[in-house]
Amino acid sequence: MKLSIIALASIIAATTIPTSGQSATVQPDMQNEPSQVSVAPARANPALHQRNPRYALRKGDTFDLDFSLSPEFNQLVAVQPDGYVTLRGVGSIYVEGQTVPELTESVKAAYSKVLHDPVITIALKDFEKPYFIASGQLSKPGKYDLRSDLTLTEAVALAGGFNDKAKHSQVVLFRPVPERGGYEAKLIDAKKLLATHNLSEDPQIRPGDMIYVPQSTFSKIRPFLPTPNMGMYYNPAMY
Repeated sequence: MKLSIIALASIIAATTIPTSGQSATVQPDMQNEPSQVSVAPARANPALHQRNPRYALRKGDTFDLDFSLSPEFNQLVAVQPDGYVTLRGVGSIYVEGQTVPELTESVKAAYSKVLHDPVITIALKDFEKPYFIASGQLSKPGKYDLRSDLTLTEAVALAGGFNDKAKHSQVVLFRPVPERGGYEAKLIDAKKLLATHNLSEDPQIRPGDMIYVPQSTFSKIRPFLPTPNMGMYYNPAMY
């Protein structure tokens, strides 16, 4: 019985994601095949630590264009399902993923073909409210509004904290990468962050992020363990 349990634990452990300090890029499934994860060498990832990021336009967002010197071009514009907007007098340009300053430069460049040095003000009117998703072994997984600055451990607390099946040392933070498609993934040792009382490496949550807490190896094999003799096989240091 002991040998079969150890073998089972070895099989489950073999499915572990990249070790701490490594990052992965997950590409979306294009032909109904399993997603592929490529592990990159450990390196700093500024994107996962950037604070106060600007909002990036998404499909369905709308904004006002105001031309101070040419009011005839004033208009309300919507981002179409393909990420383009249609501008009066100049046609379509791709804007999905752009911040308001980037959008302003794109619109100015488009209208510079028909206007000399256009003065443009852009104001977002209707846009997707920032959110993050907490999934896996949490007490209250789900989709949460991102209303203020929030770190990963704070987001976990907001989702009810880890449950008794959670593997605290291998929390995965998935972040959308609109310019490349797919997601970036970073492995976070939340157990170490909390145990050392050092949250300086606690990453900031950004809109669209997904936190995934995997199940611990022990909780996977626990149903197969004989309850009276559990202490004979369970070594907390292994999990």
